[in-house]
Amino acid sequence: MMKTLNSIILLLTVALCACELDNYEFPDAELSGRIIDAETGELVEQDIIRGTNIEITEHGYDPVSPQYLIVKNDGTYANSLLFSNMYTVQPVRGNFIPVEPQDINISGKTELDFEVVPYIRVKDASITKTGNSVIATFKLEQNVVNNVRKVGLYVHPDPEVGEPLRILAVENDINAVVDPNQEFTLELDLPANSSILSTGETYFFRVGALIDAGEAKLNYAPAVQLDI
Repeated sequence: MMKTLNSIILLLTVALCACELDNYEFPDAELSGRIIDAETGELVEQDIIRGTNIEITEHGYDPVSPQYLIVKNDGTYANSLLFSNMYTVQPVRGNFIPVEPQDINISGKTELDFEVVPYIRVKDASITKTGNSVIATFKLEQNVVNNVRKVGLYVHPDPEVGEPLRILAVENDINAVVDPNQEFTLELDLPANSSILSTGETYFFRVGALIDAGEAKLNYAPAVQLDI
């Protein structure tokens, strides 16, 4: 008798759990977008590690903890696991002048782009293998009065190379406001780094510059693939 009763209780418990699962709401909305240079219309390149985040706060809950989306290297972002609702959305800790948050109703596939002014535009960038060196040249266009803290050439086997994701770097401290006509040159000596960069292998190289501002991230030119 006791075994029969226990079996009935177990079956009822399983049935109740199944009903609860059936009634559980699953994410039914997506949010995607781009970080766009307001002047050039180009995507603002980012770091995949410690780069710009998209802060998303869902309305209707108190208290509520915001979610953070990573912005990809190319300046795009996406999250397909949201619930349909009103949200406050804002890019934070970026490499551009801060922008205001936006309230948006997210349902189905929702797109939200942010037009921003990057702290620095890395212009006329060229990265080439010349003899036993990799040479990068570029110019900088500042959009704020803060000093440029440093410039760098970063190397990694992954195309998402950047200051936080590199196996090798050549950096110069600047700590000054720069002339937009000044050409910067960074040179990487290949024989001196043969223990890190193997002959016959392919690597990605990327130049960037960092403004002297709180929580600022580097601004970049697109990565270049070179065979060593």
